[in-house]
Amino acid sequence: MNATPTVPGDLPQIVRQALAEDIGSGDITAALIDANTKARATIVCREAAVICGLPWAEEVIKQLDGGDITLQWLQAEGSEVNADETIARFSGPARALLSAERCMLNFLQTLSGTATLSREYARLVAHTSCQLLDTRKTIPGLRTAQKYAVAVGGCANHRMGLYDAFLIKENHISACGSITDAVEKARRLAPGKPVEVEVESFAELSEALDARADIIMLDNFSIADMRDAVRRNAARGNARSRLEASGGITRQSLVEIAETGVDYISIGALTKDLKAIDLSMRFDRLQ
Repeated sequence: MNATPTVPGDLPQIVRQALAEDIGSGDITAALIDANTKARATIVCREAAVICGLPWAEEVIKQLDGGDITLQWLQAEGSEVNADETIARFSGPARALLSAERCMLNFLQTLSGTATLSREYARLVAHTSCQLLDTRKTIPGLRTAQKYAVAVGGCANHRMGLYDAFLIKENHISACGSITDAVEKARRLAPGKPVEVEVESFAELSEALDARADIIMLDNFSIADMRDAVRRNAARGNARSRLEASGGITRQSLVEIAETGVDYISIGALTKDLKAIDLSMRFDRLQ
């Protein structure tokens, strides 16, 4: 597995917003407990998973408690655990632990779910040279976090948003006049930014290849047509583009598509169809 990716810079802001929406003017239920009460607690993973989101949980503690809670991780970021394994131990003020609980678990269960699905998909195509990419189909407000989790799971990130790479689709092509015109305008508008073109036919593929698009997305191509597209692209030699398969890709079709020789497969399911991992926090001592 590759080294853990860089933690997104907006992490403190995202955690701040999550705490604000959960705690608001104050945790009135935690206030039922004496302010001097101390507690110890554990977080247990109830199913097999890839653990992800430790930096977000740590930031929840940091912002909420200011240093009175002691946190010990028993699993590393990106590690694989079995059902009923303990992943963390905490000790500190009972009020703070209770107030932090849901916010911590929300980040951990969502990001672990993303990383777990990404690891599963990455392993399916590990025997090929194809790289799996996420998309912009992310949970609002959690894009950078989910894309981080995708990388922890072993897949890769497509563009972060509409600002860091071109993805020229049918309506863009129509408005610009042609694939050639769209690519040329993109090069002039933002030199150095990756230029990707979505194509739906071999005629469009040829035009995108002639225009020297960096990446060409094969939208809903059949398996046979993908193989043909790979051959046509390879014939370009040093002028070849990278090919990306997209559209209607399922767990069942993933391997066959990867084996066609395409460079990338983009899959919205990595961030859109994840199942949150079942985690629970339990007090094991009060004092």
